[in-house]
Amino acid sequence: MSTKTIVLAGNPNAGKTTLFNQLSGLHQKTGNYPGITVEKKKGKFNYKGVGYTLIDLPGTYSLCPSSADEEVVLNILSNPEHPDYPDFIIVVGDVHNMKRSLFLYEQVKDLKIPTILVINQIDSIEKEGILIREENIPKYFDAPVVLVSSRKGKGIDDLKEIINKGISQEPKQSFQYPEEYRKAVEEFKTEAHINDYLAWLFLSQVKIGNVPEKYRDTVTKIVKKYKLIPKRLQLRETISRHQLIDDLVEKIVYKDPTHQTFTNKVDKIVTHHFWGYFIFFCILFLIFQSLFYLSSYPQDWIEGIFADSGKLLTKLLPEGPVLELIAHGIVPGISGVVVFIPQIAILFFFLLIMEESGYMARVVFLMDRWFRPVGLNGKSVVPLLSGAACAIPAIMSARNIENSKERLITILVTPFITCSARLPVYSIIIALIIPKGEGFFNLQGFVMMAMYLLGVIMAFIGAAIANKLIKSKYRSYLILDMPSYKVPFWRNVFYGLFEKSWSFIASAGKIIIAVSVILWALGTFGISEDNGKTNYFADTSLKDSYLGKFGKAIEPVFEPLGYDWKIDIGILSSFAAREVFVGTIASIYSMEDDGEENLKLKELMRKDLNYNTGEPTFNLATGVSIMLFYAFAMQCVSTLAVVKKETNSWKWPIIQLFAMTGIAYVSALIAYQLLK
Repeated sequence: MSTKTIVLAGNPNAGKTTLFNQLSGLHQKTGNYPGITVEKKKGKFNYKGVGYTLIDLPGTYSLCPSSADEEVVLNILSNPEHPDYPDFIIVVGDVHNMKRSLFLYEQVKDLKIPTILVINQIDSIEKEGILIREENIPKYFDAPVVLVSSRKGKGIDDLKEIINKGISQEPKQSFQYPEEYRKAVEEFKTEAHINDYLAWLFLSQVKIGNVPEKYRDTVTKIVKKYKLIPKRLQLRETISRHQLIDDLVEKIVYKDPTHQTFTNKVDKIVTHHFWGYFIFFCILFLIFQSLFYLSSYPQDWIEGIFADSGKLLTKLLPEGPVLELIAHGIVPGISGVVVFIPQIAILFFFLLIMEESGYMARVVFLMDRWFRPVGLNGKSVVPLLSGAACAIPAIMSARNIENSKERLITILVTPFITCSARLPVYSIIIALIIPKGEGFFNLQGFVMMAMYLLGVIMAFIGAAIANKLIKSKYRSYLILDMPSYKVPFWRNVFYGLFEKSWSFIASAGKIIIAVSVILWALGTFGISEDNGKTNYFADTSLKDSYLGKFGKAIEPVFEPLGYDWKIDIGILSSFAAREVFVGTIASIYSMEDDGEENLKLKELMRKDLNYNTGEPTFNLATGVSIMLFYAFAMQCVSTLAVVKKETNSWKWPIIQLFAMTGIAYVSALIAYQLLK
C-alpha cells in the first residue's frame, strides 16, 4: 500500500490538534525533532486503500521564524530533501481570525506544494455573529477549501475525499515581489534552481541558519552584492499580502459589528485588573486542593499494590540477595515511577481543560507583565505554579512557551518552587525545632508558609540571573490569540493525559529505577571488618554498608553544616527523591515513619546527640540548615531526567545540579554558622 505524507500547518489555537486527532485517532506518536526541544507529533490513517502519514507542525504565524518552533515549519516546508517534506499541506485556519490564518495560507500556497485550506471551528459561527459566504469561495480561491468543525467531525469526510482525489491544478502565485528586488531574486533563483517565492523567502530571512545549508553561501553573496536588508523585504511582503487579504476576507467572511459575544462579556471580568487575578487565584486554590486531595487515593492504592507485591515476592522467592534486589530495589523503583502518575494526570487534566476552554490564554495575558522583568513571560506561570505539586509535570508543561530562552529559564528555576516531596522534610524538622503554640494561626504554620515564599523568591532571583547569562537569538515578545470560550473537547483532553503520562513513564522511569537499584546495593552490601571482603548485609546495620561508610567518609564535607553521618546518609539517599530523607532517618533509628511510630521517631530524633559536638543533633541551627539545603538543592533524579529530556542535553541538568546544590550548601552553611 502506497503512503503519502501530509502536514498540518496553522496558527496556534486554530484547532490543528483536534483535526489531527480526528484524522489519526489513536494511531499517533510524539517525540522531539532531532537536536531541539520542539514537540513532533506523527499519526497515520488509511482512506480508500492509500496510507497517509500525518505530521502536526508546531503553530506558526508566518514562514519568517521568530522561534525554534517556527524554524521547524520553514525547515520542513522549504526543503524537498527533508524526511518530513509533504505531498500535501493542510493549512488550518480559524474562522474567528481569518486574516492571520490567510496570511500563512498564502505564504504556504506560494511554495508550490499542493495545499488545502481548512476553515475550522464553523460550529460556533452563529453564536459569534459570523457568516461565511460559501458562494464566493470558488471565485476567490484557486486551491481547495473545506469548511470543517474538527470538534464535531463535520467536513472530515469531505477533506479526506479531496486528499484522495489529489490536487492537479497549480495555484497562481499571490505575492509579486517588488520590481527593485527583481535582479537579486532572479539571480538567486537561477543559481539555486528554485521557484521565485522560495528565492524571495530565503533572501528575506534575518537569520541565515533558517536557510538550508546548501543555499547559505549563495544567499550571503547576493545579500551583500545587492545590499539587501532582510527585515525590509519581510515588511514589504507583509504590507503587500495584507492589502490583498483584507479585501479577500471582506468577500468571504461577514462579522456582525453589533453582536456582543459570550467571550467578550466574560473577558470583561476575567481579564479585569483586579477581578481577573482574584478569579485566577481562586481557580488555582481549587486545582491544588483537588490535586492533593484526589491524588492521595490512587497513590495509596498504587503503593498498596506494590507493598502487597513485595510481600508476595517474599513468600515466593528464597531469602537472599536476589529477593532483596527485587523486593527492595526494583519493585520500590517502579513504584517510585508509577506513584507520580495520579499527580501528573490530575494536574494535566485541569491544565488541558483550561487550555481547551480558552481560559489559559487569559492567564498568560494577566501574568505576562509580572514575569517579563526577570526573563520569563506569562506562559511561565503554568510550570511555576504546577511546581508546587511536582516539578516533573511542571517542567513538561513548559513546552507551551515558544521562546526557547524563556522556556529554558522556566525549566531551570521551576525546581526552586516548594514541591510536595519537600513537605515531609519540612514537617518533621519544623515539628522538632519550632514550638507549636496554640490556636489556628501558629508559628509552625508561618514557618511553613515562609519556606514556600522562599522558593518563589529564589525562583525569581534565579530567573533574573539566568536572563543575564543566557543569550537568545530571538527577541522576547508575547503574541497571543484570545480564542473563544468553548466546552472542552474531551477526546483531546484524554489523548493529552495518556500521552503525557506515558511520556513520563518511558523517559524518567528508567533512570529512577536504575538509581533506586544502585542505592539499594550500596545500602545492602559492605566490606566486612573481619575478612576485608564484600559481604551481604541484609541483617546488619546500615552504617556498616557501603552507603553508611560513604556517609562517614563525606562527613567532613557536611560537618560545617551541622550534620552527622546519619543526616549525611539521609541527604545522599534523598538525591533519588527528597521525601526519602524521612524514611532513611527512620531506618537509621530502626523505626517506621507511620502513625504513632512516627511520633516515637520524632522523640528519638529530639533526644539524639551529635557525637561530634555532644549537642542535640536536631537543634535550631541544624534544623534551619537542613530546611535551607532541601529548599535549594536539586535532590530529585526524576526531575533531572525530565530536564535532560526537555532540553535534549545533559549540559543543563548538570549545571542545574551543581548550581542549585552549591546555593543550598552555602545557604545552609551560613545559617548554621550564624545560629549555632
